[in-house]
Amino acid sequence: MKKIQVLLVDDHTIVRNGLRSILENTDDIEVIGEASNGEEALEKIPLLKPHILLVDISMPGISGIELVKKVTKQWIGIRPIILSMHNDDAYILKSVEAGAYGYLLKDATRDEIMTALHSVKNGGKYFNASVAGVIASGYLSHVQKIEKATESRKTLLSKKEREVLRLLVEGMSSRQIADQLDLSVRTVDNHRANMMRRLQVHNAAELVKLALEEKLL
Repeated sequence: MKKIQVLLVDDHTIVRNGLRSILENTDDIEVIGEASNGEEALEKIPLLKPHILLVDISMPGISGIELVKKVTKQWIGIRPIILSMHNDDAYILKSVEAGAYGYLLKDATRDEIMTALHSVKNGGKYFNASVAGVIASGYLSHVQKIEKATESRKTLLSKKEREVLRLLVEGMSSRQIADQLDLSVRTVDNHRANMMRRLQVHNAAELVKLALEEKLL
């Protein structure tokens, strides 16, 4: 069985040495290189082609989070795991948004590091219970913000404007809407212009798209 090939990226030699001693004492993991900063890692990645990067979150120059962004964008098959001393919501959520496949605290046990490496190599992701809880809370908060923004946009529209918008979504022209609602074409056009201004879109197509995406009707 081919070994899991790992590149260590940390600006502290003592941390890299500690990780190497843990990982090399296994049968199925091989440390194929080290880098002391993000720039050096970007030079070594195309040469070494590791399966997994263990990346320190805080480094001079390119930060761990920025490195994860660059790696996941340029090399689809290479999977970064963040190593951090920060059990902090902001760091965790930024790491996930950047594309990290895992988030390990630097006091993680040997068994947890092994579990993370095997999970990520096999196509999964690794976040322990506390980190997963932060991610779930962040996701729920994001959903709630979207819902509040949608409700806020709905209150910007009058009942008549929502009627006009519903018919626009159905594909009707201004003349057809005017006939349906017993309005003048000019009034329909004014309603549409007012909705576009309040919802900050530039044309009828964007208005319809926003109505469908955010369920304004």
